[in-house]
Amino acid sequence: MKESVIYQDIVQKEAFKLISRQLKRRFGDIDESLVEQIRNLSAEQLENLGEALLDFSEIADLVVWLEQQ
Repeated sequence: MKESVIYQDIVQKEAFKLISRQLKRRFGDIDESLVEQIRNLSAEQLENLGEALLDFSEIADLVVWLEQQ
């Protein structure tokens, strides 16, 4: 079941919602182009971003992280 496309889509969407809330709480509203880049990440990349954002001190850290993906 975990390999199904529908399952992976649900996991990705839920991870995106969580990361979006965390980023908004940490940095306030972020640029829509960054939101779209985040929305296009895989579930695994979103999990990695969730860990990495704990070390971010400014939005530029997010930009650098996204450029490395």
